Amino acid sequence: MDLLAGAEEVSAPENGIRMLPVDSIRPFRKHPFRLYEGERLEDMVESIREHGVLNPVIVWQEGDGYEMLAGHNRQMAGKLAGLAEIPAIVKTDLTEEEAYVYVIETNVIQRGFVELLPSEKAAVLAERYEKVSSQGRRNDILEEIARLNGQDTEGTCGHDVHRLKSRDAIGEKYGMTGRNIARYMRVQQLEEPLKERLDEGTLPLVAAVDLYYLSEKEQKVVSGLAEEGKIKLDAKTAKCVRGMAGNVTEKRVLEMLDGGREKKDSAGKSIKLSADVYERYFTGVKPADAAGIVEEALAAWFGKGGDADVPDGRDREAG
Repeated sequence: MDLLAGAEEVSAPENGIRMLPVDSIRPFRKHPFRLYEGERLEDMVESIREHGVLNPVIVWQEGDGYEMLAGHNRQMAGKLAGLAEIPAIVKTDLTEEEAYVYVIETNVIQRGFVELLPSEKAAVLAERYEKVSSQGRRNDILEEIARLNGQDTEGTCGHDVHRLKSRDAIGEKYGMTGRNIARYMRVQQLEEPLKERLDEGTLPLVAAVDLYYLSEKEQKVVSGLAEEGKIKLDAKTAKCVRGMAGNVTEKRVLEMLDGGREKKDSAGKSIKLSADVYERYFTGVKPADAAGIVEEALAAWFGKGGDADVPDGRDREAG
């Protein structure tokens, strides 16, 4: 369900609804979801210009400021539409873990799990597994979110998360294996530039998991090398770098990769012969012997200005 377009007016919850200056709300710390852009953002801006913000955002008042919990896109679209204020439900009695539940759950309701980017799925799955220790309070939050979006609250929790007690159980809920759940939870620990590469499709999931084993500083080294075009973050490279965990520096990574290229180069290169040439000169000859014949022939050719006969009695013009 879209929390803006076509939403019905909602009754004020316990904390009430206030009109807040649109510029007074900070983004949630380490907000894990990508904001709308392009046509999707333009449609939201146009909707707000025509109808206003129909569903209030949810903010967390902490100290002398506000942090956005649900409504980052509505706030951005509202600014572009020229709004000075935005309706907001203000929460004041939350821990950081409880605030994070609002951030995660409202995005899942709005967009659906299958539509999320890989890093966004990682954030959702990690929150499902470990973010909130007080399940009872978490259930109350999920009930409120369901109510604000016009959903049936019977049975509580919208997603029955309180029943998910292991990776396998979570995986069953989302059609994923427990092993795949574990991979996504590791991805959640990556530095932001690496998550962006994962979402863009330039970093395979299996490679992202290998980079999880690096320290924050080492991840930044690898990310910087990729950004400069000095390395390609494919599965093979990530696996090699993982083996260097604890000793990753720019110099060592480049030396390791250059050493691999030199070894590959020293293994030799292949040349292609037409089927006709191969049948004329190498029918029944073993590959190793054929290589030797070619080497001797080339040595004779270049050593005598190109006028030498081919070794072993094979003349260049022979049929």
